Amino acid sequence: MSDIHTVGVVGAGVMGTGLAQALAQTGHRVLLVDRTKEILAAAERTIAQGLRFGRVLGAKGPKEDRRTVLGRIGLTTDYEGFDQADFVIENITEDWGLKKGVYERLDAVCPERTVFAANTSVIPITRIGAATSRPDRVLGMHFMNPVPLKPTVEMIRGHHTSAATVDTARTLLSQLGKEGILVEDSPGFVTNRVLMLTVNEAVYLVHEGVAGAEEVDRIFKTCFGHTMGPLETADLIGLDTILQSVEGLYTAFSDSKYRPCPLLVRMVDAGLLGRKSGQGFYNYATTLA
Repeated sequence: MSDIHTVGVVGAGVMGTGLAQALAQTGHRVLLVDRTKEILAAAERTIAQGLRFGRVLGAKGPKEDRRTVLGRIGLTTDYEGFDQADFVIENITEDWGLKKGVYERLDAVCPERTVFAANTSVIPITRIGAATSRPDRVLGMHFMNPVPLKPTVEMIRGHHTSAATVDTARTLLSQLGKEGILVEDSPGFVTNRVLMLTVNEAVYLVHEGVAGAEEVDRIFKTCFGHTMGPLETADLIGLDTILQSVEGLYTAFSDSKYRPCPLLVRMVDAGLLGRKSGQGFYNYATTLA
């Protein structure tokens, strides 16, 4: 498929809003769906803020009026308009029961030609494809945060994913000004199988008193040249998402190396989720005010 005009985005959280912004900025009509109008209204405010900051930071691409870009994004709570979607990207929480229901709904609403991309952290693409009648048109597209600024996407080929589907996904990425790196299906794929283990071990170091969060991150930034340390990265992603991903890897591989650190579990139970809650391994109350 060379003509991708309308893209459905399922989930208006951090990744979904970033995707909606990036797609609208590149001329696509976007259908953004989530459970409530309140979530969608918050997403629209976040996108408007992202567009404003993008101009300040000198983001690449044509400079369009903010209202023009926002006008390309349709907000819905009931998949209205998805019967016109050429491509759909799903970004909801890492809960298989919820994801399965979403794909069954999408499969019933979307045209036969529509490609489904799962922006998942650990759930196998082959399992997701099996929840639909079109497993050959399902693949993984693991976008990085913040979506508008990250140039590369991890693409995952499921057992039944066709070459034509991979080509269609590459076309969309090209339209977004991004490159895709194709890998095979496995829980966590490449990025999260390595990253989540690193983050979990970093949390263990804090839990065991080996080093504080700042010391751990400083070592990664100054010794390895990383832009962010593993605990800063965890706060950006969200500690609840980190925990879900680590638990998913632990379940998938039955390997104790993926056992979640008790400190990570306790912080999530306490609502210390990172940037989105204002407190994680660092305090963001002042920076987010």
